[in-house]
Amino acid sequence: MTAPGSRTAGPGRARRWRLVRAHSDAVPASVRRFMARARRRRLRAAMPWATVGGVLALVGLATWIVYGTGVFGVREVRVTGTDILTAEQVREAAGVPDGVALARVDLSGLQDRLATLAPVDRVIASRDWPGTIAIEVVERTPVAVVPQGRKFVLVDREGVAFHTVTGKPGGLPLARVAKPGPDDADTRSALEVLTALSPQLSKQLSAVVVKGPAEIELELSGGRLIVWGDSSQSDTKSQVATALLREKGDRIDVSAPEVVTIR
Repeated sequence: MTAPGSRTAGPGRARRWRLVRAHSDAVPASVRRFMARARRRRLRAAMPWATVGGVLALVGLATWIVYGTGVFGVREVRVTGTDILTAEQVREAAGVPDGVALARVDLSGLQDRLATLAPVDRVIASRDWPGTIAIEVVERTPVAVVPQGRKFVLVDREGVAFHTVTGKPGGLPLARVAKPGPDDADTRSALEVLTALSPQLSKQLSAVVVKGPAEIELELSGGRLIVWGDSSQSDTKSQVATALLREKGDRIDVSAPEVVTIR
């Protein structure tokens, strides 16, 4: 028997449910405090990972901007220190494309390419943010000049023939050798002798002539000649020849500095 007014599910009758939202007061205060502490613990645990993720995202974005876009692209190649070379010759040899990402420019490769230019002794290349490649060129310093027909070739301390001019530069001694170059024995002998000369000999020197390994002569102003022999004992020969400059004679032979002859 069923009481009047009651709702009892009978055969074929579905039970009806209704969702009712409970007020916060229905949850005990202790439970609410526990749940709040749990949320704070979860937030604190997640915060370092969120921070790391944000930093990595920023680093990735910055890397892409610097390396993968033209925001910091090359706008200028600034060249300093040139005298023989022109800035345009240096830029062409450097081969830096306009607009390429500044961070992607291979400075070592750039310096290697510029080192192939004969007048270049060394190069210092650097980045000048936001968009400039700075190239400082140090050119070779001539220590002698070699006559080649009607022209003159400048030679540095290593024997490198790096520049040709039409007129003899002032202040440089002549070195008469057949094939100037760092691997040429005559060139090395001439430079060794020039390095050993005293100021008095250097002042009077017109040319150092190398006809062979043991056939080196110094032509002095006034037509005087010093027979040097080979390049060995050059410091001693320089001292002996300097002391004999006051003596009369157009030919001074110091090839054997222990036995000197003057004629």
